[in-house]
Amino acid sequence: MTFLKTTAAAATALALTGFATMAPAQDAMPATVVDIVVGSDAHTTLEAAVIAAGLAETLSGEGPFTVFAPTDEAFAALPAGALEDALKPENKEMLTSILGCHVVGAKAMAADVVKMVEDGNGMAEVTTIGNCALKLSVMDGMVKINDSVTVTAADLEAGNGVVHVIDGVLMPAM
Repeated sequence: MTFLKTTAAAATALALTGFATMAPAQDAMPATVVDIVVGSDAHTTLEAAVIAAGLAETLSGEGPFTVFAPTDEAFAALPAGALEDALKPENKEMLTSILGCHVVGAKAMAADVVKMVEDGNGMAEVTTIGNCALKLSVMDGMVKINDSVTVTAADLEAGNGVVHVIDGVLMPAM
């Protein structure tokens, strides 16, 4: 996609080192959640998957979006061959479904997520744009998704939403 190649140069200037840093200052905020992913060395697999699924344009849109972004390590932990199969052109619908489990059609900063969990007496359920139900909780001060995936870095803010880095891949119910 030409869009990602165009934004890659801009995102490089804003590159976040491993997402371990705080979100960029307001005046240096990336334009889109796609810019954050493109600017990260830890999310090359997610970038490739977004391109293969044809979702770069959507996620570069107005939003707002909350993206739970699996790292390359999270994708590598999938069963052998699963990622390769999902990235095949004939499996674009399956890949789109998987990626849809990682995007909520609202902007939810970490404080918003924690408040939802508190208001829900320890658990909050959100539905993604891929129609996946995510169960959010807080354990030992960390936000958990479906009791197994942990948010490892939060509040990477963009003009059209926010990215939270996660250590697992969220899969649709089969």
